[in-house]
Amino acid sequence: MLTGHCHCGAAHWTLKGDPGPATACNCTLCRRYGTLWAYDYEGERITVVGPTTSYVRSNKSDPALEILFCPTCGCVLSWRGKRLDKDGRRRIAVNLRLADPEAVAHLPIDHFDGFDTFEDIPRDGRCVKDMWF
Repeated sequence: MLTGHCHCGAAHWTLKGDPGPATACNCTLCRRYGTLWAYDYEGERITVVGPTTSYVRSNKSDPALEILFCPTCGCVLSWRGKRLDKDGRRRIAVNLRLADPEAVAHLPIDHFDGFDTFEDIPRDGRCVKDMWF
């Protein structure tokens, strides 16, 4: 099981099983937050525990997701879909930068162009350890 926690320790997440590759997105939120995401569904393999506050894009009439962060230290814990999928499940992603570096250093990076094309970018061979600095 993989875990990550905010700076003050008030909130954390767990991800059971293989996290798969990490996703680096360049959308207007992700590039500012510097996040690396791992995905699943809320209450299945991913659980977020502790106090959180959410941010929803104010410039969208029907935002698709909300960003969850610690109200004390401000660390971004996850994003969560605002709508359920056709199976009644809610998509969620956790910020791998909150995990211990050794636990995620080997994960390959998938790049996603959330700013312009909304498409995946071919892998370039980098992994999480290459993105720490």
